[in-house]
Amino acid sequence: MNRLTTNNRNKTVWPLVMPTWLVLGVFFLLPLGIVFVVSFAQRGAYGELKPVTDFWQHLSSGEFLANYGRSLDPLYLGIGWRSLWIATVTTGLCLLIGYPVAYYIALLARPHRKNLLLALVVVPFWTSFLIRTYAWMLILRTEGLVNTLLLQAGLIGEPLDLLYNEFAVLVGLVYGELPFMVLPIYAALEKLDRSLLEASTDLGAPPWSTFWRVTVPLTMPGIVAGVVLVFIPSLGQFIVSDLLGGSKSILVGNLIQNQFTVARNKPFGAAISFELMAVVLAMLLAYTWYAKRGGGNREI
Repeated sequence: MNRLTTNNRNKTVWPLVMPTWLVLGVFFLLPLGIVFVVSFAQRGAYGELKPVTDFWQHLSSGEFLANYGRSLDPLYLGIGWRSLWIATVTTGLCLLIGYPVAYYIALLARPHRKNLLLALVVVPFWTSFLIRTYAWMLILRTEGLVNTLLLQAGLIGEPLDLLYNEFAVLVGLVYGELPFMVLPIYAALEKLDRSLLEASTDLGAPPWSTFWRVTVPLTMPGIVAGVVLVFIPSLGQFIVSDLLGGSKSILVGNLIQNQFTVARNKPFGAAISFELMAVVLAMLLAYTWYAKRGGGNREI
């Protein structure tokens, strides 16, 4: 009887699940497989894929790993390290800015103002990310808004070099990714049982102790989700670094883009893409492992 019930349930579920798997297979798994195969190929003289005449020779000689071996060159490792630390700093800044914002909206703001404040957090998504990045170019350039205000206030004697450096990249990344940190933390704070905060206060704990020992541990799932949502896009970002950083701040995303468009070395670009994807998947697996362990919701 149980087997019959299971079979009937499978017959009902599969028609609902198949469209999802079809979309994932066509638009995700298939392109991913193509990129994976291309990463073991070789570049031809004019940028095309070089055909492999002797497959076993190509396999036994280790030539199929040449693109991955090239990615270990100190030049490309330096670009990877720069991408990693910029993504880390971006995530840290978003957390330092986003947590107080989410805390105020969830716990301190008046109820009739919460929707307005949340709308202000989401408003940037109504405009193209590319247009918003161009706006930062106008703000940070030598004749831009920041330098003009500082010069008029007499705080500086000559315009500051705020554009086409890593500072500008960090500003653009923090601005673009900040909502992805605020919203998960706000959702965690909104579900927080405030009676626990009152109990901590009644037991004599000062506000800072209540915050660090009660509020932060209970909102840790939102913090981890925000860190993942900010770090992963920042690690593969190329628009912000291309427009605001110029040639001085090449990140992994720019390297991959240049291999496919300028250098026309698709195998090498595919290899770097897969290495970046491996880092992202490792982070997602770590987050999944963390969520299965309870996501920080331990007894206090």
